[in-house]
Amino acid sequence: MARHVRRGVALVVGALLALTGVALLVLPGPGLLLVLAGLLVLAREFPVVQRYVDPVREAALRAAAESVSSPWRIAGSALTAAALFGAGVAWGLVDRLPFSGWGTGSGLILSGFILVGLLVWSHRRVKVAALAEPARPAVPDDAR
Repeated sequence: MARHVRRGVALVVGALLALTGVALLVLPGPGLLLVLAGLLVLAREFPVVQRYVDPVREAALRAAAESVSSPWRIAGSALTAAALFGAGVAWGLVDRLPFSGWGTGSGLILSGFILVGLLVWSHRRVKVAALAEPARPAVPDDAR
């Protein structure tokens, strides 16, 4: 009985994460990372899903590294997070907005926190990878 409950919970949680990630592929947010999280949860109970994990992991980690590849991208992500926080407060306080209320507002604010968390995670991951990479000697362009 416990095995069936565990499989059911994994199915619901994994599917919700993966479907939310798919939605965030076209909306602002960490779509590939959530798809990966959903696949990882599903793969623990459903081994057939494992074959999709590695390709999605590679794409998600590549996208995470690209998101912090320049100061402009980091600034853009930070401004997006600030806009999500502001929009969340606005949707929570202004009754005339469509779908107004704290349900929508808290969702936007949560998205902002997730974006900030993933931005920090991506930056730390890229920074650690850069420190672990051995330094290459500088070679002049004409010597190549």
